[in-house]
Amino acid sequence: MPLLSVNGTDLYYESNGEGESVTFLHGAGGNHASWWQQIPSFRQTYRCLTLDHRGFGWSRDPQGQGAAGFADDLEALLDELGIERTALVAQSMGGRTASQFTLRHPGRVSALVMCDTLGILAWEELSEQREKLRAERLVGAGESGALSRGYMAPGFIASQPEMTFLYQQVQSFNPPRAEMSPQLTTRREELARLSVPTLFIVGGEDPVLPTEIVRELAEAVPHAEVLEFASCGHSVYWENAPEFNRALEAFLAKHL
Repeated sequence: MPLLSVNGTDLYYESNGEGESVTFLHGAGGNHASWWQQIPSFRQTYRCLTLDHRGFGWSRDPQGQGAAGFADDLEALLDELGIERTALVAQSMGGRTASQFTLRHPGRVSALVMCDTLGILAWEELSEQREKLRAERLVGAGESGALSRGYMAPGFIASQPEMTFLYQQVQSFNPPRAEMSPQLTTRREELARLSVPTLFIVGGEDPVLPTEIVRELAEAVPHAEVLEFASCGHSVYWENAPEFNRALEAFLAKHL
């Protein structure tokens, strides 16, 4: 297994294909295998990196550092592989990694794709507004069970039981982990200086990230685009992979 000993842990990663680098960063319900519908396609054109965040998949987190170490781990991996610039494609929790790394090292990010996530880009008031709406939408919905199904749209769960089950199986490969560290925020004026081409992808039926919050955030990021998948929930990359891949391919072709 390709393991990188870094920052007190062994980080699992995979590299597929050749060309400009594209790094895929999974969410809390997944690991490197989550991108099985993307890598076979994109590795034909790009060098695709996937990894298990510390505490997920094959990567352990003996110090219990959690999300606080994600961006440092990504930087160490890119340095080890000699990759100076990469596009970042992040889903949900992976947006923490992608956004923090981009704010630290904008010159090393050729394009940023934030899927069903604000990462740390939201300012405090917007983050509070998002959490309020999230709580309201999940009341009585059985949040732990919804998380195991990726917060997917009800229609997808009903019509695609096999894919829903597969998602749960991929998630089951993760070891038990501690609670996530508190979500970080940034200053709105800092976002105005973000020059990296940015695409926000969001599901119209996402119960934890309302579209209106994403659009408000995108207005603060120069030249950011928003693409909504009306019938998807929180896992657009999984629920509608063909359309997701087409949108991602078009965005990367424009900026890489």
